[in-house]
Amino acid sequence: MNTSTSPLAGTVRSGRPIGVGIIGLGATGSWAERSHLPALRAVPGYELRALSTSSKESAERSGHKHGVARTFGTAAELAACDDVDLVVVAVKVPHHRDLVRTALSAGKSVLCEWPLGNGLAEAEDMARHARDRAVPTVVGLQARSHPALAYLRDLVADGYVGEVLSTTVVGSGGAWGGTVGPGDHHVLDPANGMTLLTIPFAHTLDGFASVLGEPEDLRIGLASRRTSAVDTGSGRPVPMTVPDQVVASGRVPGGAVATFHYRGGVSRGTNFRWEINGTEGDLVVTAPIGHLQLSPVTIEGARGASTGLAPLTVPESYVRVPRLDPRADAPAYAVAHAYQRFLDDLREGGTSGGASGVPDFAHGAARHRSIESAVTTP
Repeated sequence: MNTSTSPLAGTVRSGRPIGVGIIGLGATGSWAERSHLPALRAVPGYELRALSTSSKESAERSGHKHGVARTFGTAAELAACDDVDLVVVAVKVPHHRDLVRTALSAGKSVLCEWPLGNGLAEAEDMARHARDRAVPTVVGLQARSHPALAYLRDLVADGYVGEVLSTTVVGSGGAWGGTVGPGDHHVLDPANGMTLLTIPFAHTLDGFASVLGEPEDLRIGLASRRTSAVDTGSGRPVPMTVPDQVVASGRVPGGAVATFHYRGGVSRGTNFRWEINGTEGDLVVTAPIGHLQLSPVTIEGARGASTGLAPLTVPESYVRVPRLDPRADAPAYAVAHAYQRFLDDLREGGTSGGASGVPDFAHGAARHRSIESAVTTP
């Protein structure tokens, strides 16, 4: 949506910070604590003013730990707080729609973690509700905001590899392998919407599309090679009913062939490798884990007469959040750059969702649609 006429844009242009309230900022290693909290503290223009968790008592404990004065036991109370301009929804996927609708109904802008909804229907409902409320939104597809991907996008656009001929992505999911943590059983059940397909593959697909364009004729195949995982606490097997293999193919604009393979668990080899091969050169992106959205990224390239890859350092001009280190602060790094891009959109009156902008709920619904429509029945 165009952000130029929103009250939030007026707040930013006046020089006042955006007041943030996080739903799901716990005191014991939550995703919000590892990513959103350091990201917000690294980007000038935001103030964390409130949080809510599953109870008043746990919210107070978290507020004491993180130095947040306003704590609430319900999302409705947080959304009603006058000091909150932007509500961040950072909880498990089955709760996204209800919490997002609560915040939107209170007239607040919302940043919701990815997956946006538990399936396409929920995502489309949330996008419609946001459009009706005419407030800026953000969906947590932060890979495209990573400085390394912005640099990669420009390298391709500037002709580093010449005409792109083909591109291949191979990644490991980390989860969905032979073991599962005691608190992570929910990812093994597709009913919860947190799968190998919807999380690491979808995040990578979105970052991929920001560099090479939206894949055309995408076909996604799923396979279940494991039927259980061993709980690392009890040593007992836990049923796995979600596919642990994702294989996809398509073409990028211009006709280049694209292939993807995501496998559950981890590899003893490379857990993420993305090659872009062209008429004049090659680019190779690697990472220690298969989640492109929260991993330190290495880019290597070679072109012309060069026969071996050489490191390509991301220029400082792409780094908008210098307070964070891409390796030491990997979970927060791309998230922080997404927050910065959102500020840029608000200041400049831009339209979210493009390759160089932060993706909104409409973009999130479209990403759900692109994946669900491409899955083929075995």
